Amino acid sequence: QGQLVESGGELVQPGGSLTLSCAGSGRDFSTYAMAWFRQTPGNEREFVAGISWNRNIKHYPDSPKGRFTISRDNAENKLYLQMDSVRPEDTALYYCAAGVVSGSPAPRDYQYWGQGTQVTVSS
Repeated sequence: QGQLVESGGELVQPGGSLTLSCAGSGRDFSTYAMAWFRQTPGNEREFVAGISWNRNIKHYPDSPKGRFTISRDNAENKLYLQMDSVRPEDTALYYCAAGVVSGSPAPRDYQYWGQGTQVTVSS
């Protein structure tokens, strides 16, 4: 049974940067498409970025396109999200997910989920 564990969430000032990490265990996630989602209280889970299993294709929604960068290290079974020029509206619980549909913005297309890491953007 595969498991995903996120880390790296913290309090950061507007305009700052941080990197989220997601470590996979119990399964080889190198053949899965992976993605980052975020969620705020009372709202649905929102697609932030996705990456194909071989890292060749990356998917970003219109926002926060250009400020976030997704990457993965298949040898280490890890996924990353580099967040730059963060804004207060980026405050959310960030989840990593693994599935078989690369770039899908639909949470239902992902079979494995982490527990989330909290990012708070505030001065």
